[in-house]
Amino acid sequence: MSDKPASPPPHGIPVQIEIDPITAQGAFVNMAMVNHTDTEFTLDLIYVQPQAPKATVRARAITTPKHMKRLLLAIQENLARYEARFGPVELGDAPAFPQGGIVN
Repeated sequence: MSDKPASPPPHGIPVQIEIDPITAQGAFVNMAMVNHTDTEFTLDLIYVQPQAPKATVRARAITTPKHMKRLLLAIQENLARYEARFGPVELGDAPAFPQGGIVN
């Protein structure tokens, strides 16, 4: 994270982004669920403990379809930069999420 102000959004008003110390620590997640309606997307970030019958949603983001697409493009761009520097991320044979982990 940077302490520099974010670049101005398209409408020209500069936005300074702050993060409180608790949020800055982050939360480990190993599963995600995505749901949508015609007007919004809901992204749940979840932690599933091995061998546990119950999972915990650690964070939920609700956003518009346009912002979801911007998020997707930003993640794809950053993953491409990561792989260019460190090599391909291999998924292996195991499923990325437990059965039913991704809903659309």
